Amino acid sequence: MPQHAPLRAQVLAAMARVYDSAWYVLGDEVAAFEREYAAFNQVPHAVGVANGLDALALALRALGVGPGDEVLVPSNTYIATWLAVTHVGARPVPVEPDPATSNLDPARLAAALTPRTRAIVPVHLYGQACRMPEIMQVARQHGLHVVEDNAQAQGAAFGGRLTGTFGALNATSFYPGKNLGALGDAGALTTADAGLAEQVRTLRNYGSARKYHNDVIGYNSRLDELQAAVLRVKLGHLRAWTAQRQQLAAWYGEHLAGTDGLRLPAVAPGATHVCHLYVVHTPRREALQQHLAAQGIGTLIHYPVPPHRQPAYAGLGWAAGALPIAENLAATCLSLPLWPGMTEEQVAAVAMAIRQF
Repeated sequence: MPQHAPLRAQVLAAMARVYDSAWYVLGDEVAAFEREYAAFNQVPHAVGVANGLDALALALRALGVGPGDEVLVPSNTYIATWLAVTHVGARPVPVEPDPATSNLDPARLAAALTPRTRAIVPVHLYGQACRMPEIMQVARQHGLHVVEDNAQAQGAAFGGRLTGTFGALNATSFYPGKNLGALGDAGALTTADAGLAEQVRTLRNYGSARKYHNDVIGYNSRLDELQAAVLRVKLGHLRAWTAQRQQLAAWYGEHLAGTDGLRLPAVAPGATHVCHLYVVHTPRREALQQHLAAQGIGTLIHYPVPPHRQPAYAGLGWAAGALPIAENLAATCLSLPLWPGMTEEQVAAVAMAIRQF
């Protein structure tokens, strides 16, 4: 990634610091990163774990969600959100998104509730905050837990309140492609509840709060000291990188305004967007992607197959057409190039190629 080049000396120094410390698991770097990431998110507690999927599963496990329970999830998220529900033995129940924002539609939650519903997992997709006050109201009315999937939206907010602070426990990923990415897999949870934070710390470490004493059946899911050291360096640059991403998205909006057949991203009133991805929609997605590739412009699709249409979830019985909004979004979405360090000239060149198409 271009943003890594200026940080090379800092990152290598941080890695050398870990090497020289001779303490490689659950040491000072993880503890320091947890404090710093909690402060960034304006919460009392952050707990580092091995990856974002584990963060979601550990959150649900700590909240007591398990076999026989149902969890409301977006129909159009990355499959990790669904997998976390399955990993704790519960059943994912898809809820369709708002077509304008691609985020979970709070107005559709009530219709998906059953006596077995225990939790809601909203995903702040592409970097835009979900309409969390409405989601939290539904949760309060029905006694449900909320676990935010904040993997793509670190630093986003709704109504001035940061994502990752609404739910009882909230999960994030530091996969290298994220706005705050490690140099491998890594993840974390955020919470205002000291008891839940301690539960997750125990669960991530073989169910042990004291070495060789195992209180519960736990996992081996610990944030690595090396990754924590790298993340500490990169966390200091996250606000500046977010500002660059938002500027790039604004330039795309200007250069692509009025383009026939192309729907640009929409942001809900009250939400902020940290622009993890810049996703447009067009029914001619494949042809446009090929046209751009021929001009040396790389694009990606986030995501081409909704979870309910994956073979992994064939057993849930969701037929083609059962969740039409998710399926339409999957068939029309295209992520345009966007990274810190990209210039307006590069944005204009991508926009020109799209307008020519």
